[in-house]
Amino acid sequence: MGQKVNPVSARLGYTAKWRSRWFDLKNYKTNLLEDYEIRQIIKKDLRKAAVARVDIERLVNEIVVNIYTARPGMIIGRGGAGVEGLKQKIKKAIGRSVKIDITEVRNPEGDAAVVAHQIVEQIEKRIPFRRAIRGALDAAHRSKIDGIKIIIAGRLNGADIARRELFIHGKVPLHTLRHYIDYAGDVAYTTYGTVGVKVWIFKAGEIDVDRSVPKADTSK
Repeated sequence: MGQKVNPVSARLGYTAKWRSRWFDLKNYKTNLLEDYEIRQIIKKDLRKAAVARVDIERLVNEIVVNIYTARPGMIIGRGGAGVEGLKQKIKKAIGRSVKIDITEVRNPEGDAAVVAHQIVEQIEKRIPFRRAIRGALDAAHRSKIDGIKIIIAGRLNGADIARRELFIHGKVPLHTLRHYIDYAGDVAYTTYGTVGVKVWIFKAGEIDVDRSVPKADTSK
């Protein structure tokens, strides 16, 4: 059943960082619901902005929302109007002011969420799915990542029968926690139904293992 585990959640605190960083025993439920509302607003309003991830931090009297995106200009807007509008919408939803930081994703071809979004965007424009995925694989190869896996499922190219196809370039070691695996999924809404896209990206690099732990004696 290992293939059914979310690669990011399985590595939290090990090779992946938490998306929400705060601690509060008394108001845990309220804070959790606020985080959910913030993420839903960003997901809905910034669907075309290629948002890679959203990190939320809670300080003493401030909520900081850091949005990582491949298209920062689309979020900021002219003269910062886009960010201000987003702040007001979040404030109206949760009743609290937030600070929004925008961080540009420097290597969008190596980010699973951005790659999934780009594939979905092309499918919704009626570009053949194989061409969209081939472009993503080629871009990932040029960005020198170590491996990428893409699964697409649904009525592909409007076929009468839904099916699932898998594309792999390089290696994607899902059975080890020592390596960081970036994972994301997105959905394309088409006239013939929804098409799901899942992307796994392998970025080489091992965690700092404690070499001082003695090895078991196998000579006996």
